[in-house]
Amino acid sequence: MGTALNSAQLGGKHPNAKPLKGFGGAGVLEIVDDFDGETYRAVYTVKFANVVYVLHAFQKKSKKRIETPKNEIDLIRRRYKSAEEAHKAWR
Repeated sequence: MGTALNSAQLGGKHPNAKPLKGFGGAGVLEIVDDFDGETYRAVYTVKFANVVYVLHAFQKKSKKRIETPKNEIDLIRRRYKSAEEAHKAWR
């Protein structure tokens, strides 16, 4: 995940980074990684100029469903909105 985030900071896109569904395009990306038999996800946005905001990182618990749970999506949406406000204030 660190390599993918570093690539985003340098203006690139890691091959494992995929757009997160429900966020309208490639502005919010998700990285999925396996470690020690567990699956982890990190969600970040590159929508704002010169900044990468990591919105959420978590362990995927469900073994049956591939989709991101609603409570995780809701948290990502709230953090995206906060990042948007922080970026406006920063500029």
